[in-house]
Amino acid sequence: METGRMKSASETLIRILAFTLAISVMSATMFNIVLPEIRHEFGLSMSEVSWVTTSYLLVFAIGSVIYGKLSDRYNLKTLITVGFMTFIVGSMIGMLSEAYGMLIIARVLQAAGAAVIPAISGIIPVRYFPPEHRGRALGITMAGGAIGSAAGPAAAALLVSIVHWRMLFFMPLLTLLALPFYYRYLHDEKVGTSRMDWLGCSLLAGAVAMLLLSIANFSGVTAIMFVVLLVSFVWRIQRAATPFVKPDVFKNVHYSLGLAISFAMTGIGYSLAFLTPTLLTQVHVLRPGLSGIVMAPAAIAAALLSQSGGKMADNRGISFLFRIAASLFLLCFLLLSSFTGTSPIWLALFLILGGVGQAFMSIVLAKSISLSLPNEQSGVGMGLLSMLNFIAGAVFASLYGTMVDQGATQAWNPLITDSSAYVFSNIYFMLTVLIVAIAVLFIAFFNKKVMPKVRR
Repeated sequence: METGRMKSASETLIRILAFTLAISVMSATMFNIVLPEIRHEFGLSMSEVSWVTTSYLLVFAIGSVIYGKLSDRYNLKTLITVGFMTFIVGSMIGMLSEAYGMLIIARVLQAAGAAVIPAISGIIPVRYFPPEHRGRALGITMAGGAIGSAAGPAAAALLVSIVHWRMLFFMPLLTLLALPFYYRYLHDEKVGTSRMDWLGCSLLAGAVAMLLLSIANFSGVTAIMFVVLLVSFVWRIQRAATPFVKPDVFKNVHYSLGLAISFAMTGIGYSLAFLTPTLLTQVHVLRPGLSGIVMAPAAIAAALLSQSGGKMADNRGISFLFRIAASLFLLCFLLLSSFTGTSPIWLALFLILGGVGQAFMSIVLAKSISLSLPNEQSGVGMGLLSMLNFIAGAVFASLYGTMVDQGATQAWNPLITDSSAYVFSNIYFMLTVLIVAIAVLFIAFFNKKVMPKVRR
């Protein structure tokens, strides 16, 4: 009877988490639609208005690993309450903002609070679901993220057409609906008693900030500062009595390799969201609104099939789902490389393959990495995974942007004849080769027979 109640509570909890994640993703993506209006209202340059998004993502990435680490010391109810309240305060300030500086402060506070959501999205499936049911739990959370990704731009366009863009700050208030359920279904966890290494935390946060800033601004100074802070962070965790991240976690080959593979696969998948609007605008001459329509079916398919993917990971194994995910990824990028200039309708179908493949791949990697971690390292371990995924998006977006700006004089794929599509075809072809290399590496190291056994 008691086991049944705990299982029911976990099922309800994971659905509340999916709802919360959807709201978080929507809040992160909605403002991309209204950047032109914000720029006009405050008389900003493109580089200035981009900080509405950049500041959010920067704090969001850093905050996710900090909350992950704090979860190893404090119970999740406390962290969720602090995060949600900060999220709401930032949203209220945003709705009342009359100056650009006030708007940026609002977005920073929003991100500082919302960062608890990706952190708990990795932690709750690990702590509340046994390994044999963890894939399904991760699939449900992925579905929430996919729904938020699909609904964010559409909801933003609808709200802006009816009311002022500041009303986009209203969306996070919906997270308050979830707070009572977290209090009801989260049981009190055992928490650590070790001191928090705030110096190590600050060094890591500074290193991540400098890395993202150097990518955004192509600044040598911030790149040097990143190296200095990163070296200092490594020095700190090797000498501190209670380091922010125990160096031993990186000696876990499966965990470290899993992070590297996740970083690469996240960056590859980010091309679908980053390059597609530019491809549809430059090659197919579509308006932004129509570009969103082309991309929407992929997000919807990912949302509908994520839970099924999670069940496959549990019932058929991680390797089985990985082969499906990698095959969908390969087929998507091979088709995109070969038929970049074809009808947008075909592109929408290709993107469905990629969107579902990306969702399945995220489930595979999250479950693989979680299984390589002992419970006492699950918080910071999954927090680092979340942080690296954000960094991967920034790094690969910069690489893709540079490649598109440089263009291409010839196509590597002989099926491409439209010169305006050369550069996009070449990028997709390159990513196809990269997927093959990563797939071989994953199968070699994450085969079920050689997965490490850790203390759960």
